Amino acid sequence: MIKRKISRVVAASVAILTAAIMVFLPGMRTAADVSQPVIDIPPLESVNCAAYCAYDTTTGEIVLGKNAHDRVYPASMTKIMTAQLGLDYIDPDKILTVSQNAIDNVTSDSTLMYVSVGEEVRFSELLYGMMLPSGNDAANVVAEGVIDSLFENYPAGSGKVGPDGVDASYITDQLGLTADEVLANYKLSAFAELMNLRARNLGCTGTHFVNANGLHDDNHYTTAYDLTLIITNAVQNPDFCMVIGSPSHIFEGTNYHADGWSIVNNTNKLILDPWLCATTAEGEDSHIAAFLGGKTGTTSLAGTGMTVYTVNENGHGVAVAVCGIPTTEYSMQPWYVATVTAYGNLACWENDPTSVMPGTLGDYQHFNLTVSERPVCDPIMTPDDTLPTESSEVVAETSGEEVEVTETNKSGEVVKKKPAVKKGKLAALESKLEKSKLGKFIKKNPVISTIVAVLITAIIGCVIALVVRATKGRGNGRKKRRMRAYKGTPTL
Repeated sequence: MIKRKISRVVAASVAILTAAIMVFLPGMRTAADVSQPVIDIPPLESVNCAAYCAYDTTTGEIVLGKNAHDRVYPASMTKIMTAQLGLDYIDPDKILTVSQNAIDNVTSDSTLMYVSVGEEVRFSELLYGMMLPSGNDAANVVAEGVIDSLFENYPAGSGKVGPDGVDASYITDQLGLTADEVLANYKLSAFAELMNLRARNLGCTGTHFVNANGLHDDNHYTTAYDLTLIITNAVQNPDFCMVIGSPSHIFEGTNYHADGWSIVNNTNKLILDPWLCATTAEGEDSHIAAFLGGKTGTTSLAGTGMTVYTVNENGHGVAVAVCGIPTTEYSMQPWYVATVTAYGNLACWENDPTSVMPGTLGDYQHFNLTVSERPVCDPIMTPDDTLPTESSEVVAETSGEEVEVTETNKSGEVVKKKPAVKKGKLAALESKLEKSKLGKFIKKNPVISTIVAVLITAIIGCVIALVVRATKGRGNGRKKRRMRAYKGTPTL
C-alpha cells in the first residue's frame, strides 16, 4: 500500500512538471512539419503574355526577351515613373493637399488610397499609397506636387534647372500656356510632359505617357524594354527601394484621418515568396541573390503584368518586365513573372558565372525594418553600393581563457570590439546550450524562464519531501509492528 502511495505521488509530480514544461516552454515541444513544399514554376515556353524583357543593367544588354520592343499598355506600372519624379522633385516630408482636380481624374473602378479633397498628406505616405495598393488618387496628388515644385524651385528665367535639365518654361512652351494657366488647370497634363522628357532622357524610344497613374488611353503606351530602363533608374533611390520592397504599410494620421488610419498590402505577391524565382522549371539554380520588388499593372485592355528589379549572384542588376498577360490568366501573373525572372537571372549568370554576392535571398528582405534592424547583407538598398566584405577577426587559440576579438574595415582600422569570448570545452558547451531551442527561449523570455525555474525547483522539492515523508512513515510502521503487546503495569 505504501509503495502505491509513493508511486501515485511520483506520478502526480511528474504530470505536474510535464504540464508546466508544456505550458511555459513551448520551444521544447516537438515541432510539426509546416515547411513549404517545393513548387515548380512554369517553363519559359508556357508564359502567356504579349511581351517580356530581362535586362542586364550592368552590361546594358537584353539577356532574355520576347517582343521586347513592341508597344504595350503599362497600366499601373506607369507609377514607377511617377514615383521617381516625385522623389526627385519633392521633399519626402513635404505635406501635399489633395485637390478636387486630382480626385476628379480617377475612374469609378480605380484602385485607390482613399484620400479626400482638402486632405493634407505627407508625400512619403502618398508614395506608399501609390505603389502598394496602387492608388490612382495618390498618383495624381504626387503629379500635381511635382509641377508645383518645378514652378516654385525652377521658375522660367531663373537660371536654375531641375533634375531633368529644364526649368518651368519647358512646360509652358510644350503646352502653349502661361504659368498661371498651367498651375490653375493643367498640372496633370504638365506632369505628362515631364514624364515623357524623363523617358527620353533614359533612352526610352517606344514610350509615350498621358497620365500619372496608368488609366487606359490609346496614346499611353510603352515597351517591356523601356519599362526595364525606367525601373533601373528608379532603384538608384534607396527610398524607392524601401517602398517597393515593403509587403504592407500603415498610413500615418492626417487632418481627415486619425493615426494609423489604414493598413495596405502590396499588390506584388512575389515580395513574400521571391524564392519562386530561385530555380527554373527544370530545377536549375537561377543564381538570383536579391529581389528588391517592383510594381504591378492591370487593366481590362492592358491585361496584367509586373516590372521588378533583382540582383544576380554575380553582382549584376537584372530588371524584368512582363506585360500583357491575358485577362483569363490573371491568377498566373506572379508565376509567369517568377519564370521570366528566374530564366533572366540564369542567362545573366551564364554570361558572367562569377559569385560575388554574399548571403541568400532571405538576407535582403528588408521590408519595413529600421536601419538598425536590417540584415547585415543590405547593400542592395542601393544596388551600386560597395559590397560588404567579411571582417577580419583575430582569435587566440586558448583553453578556457578570455580573449579580445576585434573587427577591422577595409582600411585596416578597428571599427568594433566584441565582448571577450571564452575558448575550450566549457565555452563549446555554453555555445551549444545557447544555440539550442531551450537556450534561445531562455534568452528571449528571461521573466517566464525564471518563473518556470522556480516552479520546477518547488515541484522537485515537494516531490522529495513527499517521498521522504512516505518513506519515514513506512519505517515507523515496521517498528511498531515489532513491539511486544502491552501486558499491564509492571510490579515494582
